[in-house]
Amino acid sequence: MAHHLDLEEQEQLDRLKHFWNAWGTLISSVLLVVFGALAAWNGYQYWQSRQAFQASALMDAVDAAVAAKDQSRMEQAFADLRERYAGTVQAGLAGLQLGKAQADAGNLDGAKAALTWVADKAADPGHQALARLRLASVLTQQQAYDEALKQLSSGIPPEFDAAAADRRGDIYALQGKKAEAIEEYTKAYRRFDEGQEYRRIVEVKLNALGVDPAAGAPAQGGAK
Repeated sequence: MAHHLDLEEQEQLDRLKHFWNAWGTLISSVLLVVFGALAAWNGYQYWQSRQAFQASALMDAVDAAVAAKDQSRMEQAFADLRERYAGTVQAGLAGLQLGKAQADAGNLDGAKAALTWVADKAADPGHQALARLRLASVLTQQQAYDEALKQLSSGIPPEFDAAAADRRGDIYALQGKKAEAIEEYTKAYRRFDEGQEYRRIVEVKLNALGVDPAAGAPAQGGAK
């Protein structure tokens, strides 16, 4: 009986050796790929967390500089984020903050530079769209109307359509293109939800051009 069991165990061992000779290299390769991928994924997650932590520290520096109205510190912190952590959400946020602060301070060229980077390079599409809207406003103030319209012609997600149409209406109104302005303001009015306060602002703009969007007819006393 013992001899029979020994033979059975030997047969099992032989089958195992045969199986390993046939498939061992493939199994080892697959395991190496799996464990390598897991190690790479864990390493990537650690790298991302570290990047986000360091970017957050620089973002705090941007916030502090904005509060202190320190333009040079703002620019330096944003430059560090842009160069070292360009792929983080914080880099886009910092560019938006710097662009707004520069515009509020009357530094339109500085605002344009910061917002252009966000519009072209930010990792978050929402940040890019918001930067395009703000950049269009800056370019409009510089009377670069064609450039402003170009910023509003592409890269605008559907949720920003109403705001983009309103900006285009502003540009056309400044250019004296009444029909085009009315068309864009009407788009904006229809796309903003009824409860949004900005819809009322667009309505006022249309009234000033002689249009009552609620009635779909010329407004009484409107501009000719």
